[in-house]
Amino acid sequence: MSRLVIDSIGPASSVQDAGRPGAQRYGLPPSGAMDLLSLAVANTLLGNAPFAAAIEIGPLGATFTAQDGAVRVAIAGAARAVELAGQPVIMPRSVMLKPGESLKLGAARGGVFSYLAIEGGIVGEPSFGSLAVHARAGLGSPYPRPLQSGDSIDAPDALPRAELTLNWPQAPEAPIRIVLGPQHDEFSDAVPLLLDSEWTVSAASDRMGYRLEGPTLSHHHGHNIVSDGTVNGSIQVPGNGQPIVLMPDRGTTGGYPKIATVISADLGRLAQIPPGCKFRFEAVEIATAQQHYRAMMRLIRALPSQLQPVRAAFNLEALHHANVAGMAISAFDD
Repeated sequence: MSRLVIDSIGPASSVQDAGRPGAQRYGLPPSGAMDLLSLAVANTLLGNAPFAAAIEIGPLGATFTAQDGAVRVAIAGAARAVELAGQPVIMPRSVMLKPGESLKLGAARGGVFSYLAIEGGIVGEPSFGSLAVHARAGLGSPYPRPLQSGDSIDAPDALPRAELTLNWPQAPEAPIRIVLGPQHDEFSDAVPLLLDSEWTVSAASDRMGYRLEGPTLSHHHGHNIVSDGTVNGSIQVPGNGQPIVLMPDRGTTGGYPKIATVISADLGRLAQIPPGCKFRFEAVEIATAQQHYRAMMRLIRALPSQLQPVRAAFNLEALHHANVAGMAISAFDD
């Protein structure tokens, strides 16, 4: 058994999988990856189940070292500079760390979260069927908290095989789609304002909720309601009129009116919008939201068919020292 040692890692980094559905009746949030599609890409590159637990890496960088044997990992998600043993790596792809080699990830560029999956998956003790970390509740495994320097994760010895990549297009710059409700009738003129305005992700956002900055949304009958259930993507509007999109570490109930819900297929795209960046909303019908979710799941199931071997890197240094012309002769010689 090998180990992947965490030499350094920023905040907002933890082990996440698809979350723990079915536990909200006990007051437990689902948790899980902020961007399920990127999690599936990283796992597929290694032959893991698409939603197997992986390391969710926040906007800052991280460094990992293999010990006691070779470890194969794969990286997907937000673009960032990646180096293996000092050599650049273009993601998404799998790489093998030989014993003592380090993998260095820079800060995210144009996104927030990346996923580092381990060949064979992460071993831990499930809580309510999941390894997903919810730090406030002390749930998750192998560490029920954000990861930190000095942590190590057991990993199977890397299998001898070619490294894989896939052609993964960037997410489109399109509005985030929402379904209105369940309390949109509590907002009168605020619904058109929600749809016609630009919104900015606040720096105060986290895995519990994305706070949005923009025009003030006015309540028709006040900002308090009898607490009821929430889902991932619920858009609550508290008393200050600034919306909060509830994310995987949210509370299971809430007492603010919910003007709309981000569709499941777009929640990962919203999660990858960095603080300070602007976006818009677009309202769709429930049937359309369901169609987009089914399309996302079809895409995830089709990921293995998109795998292809990584082409050998072009070694410019070796070319400088190679005799590529052979023996030169004069064209005027007989």
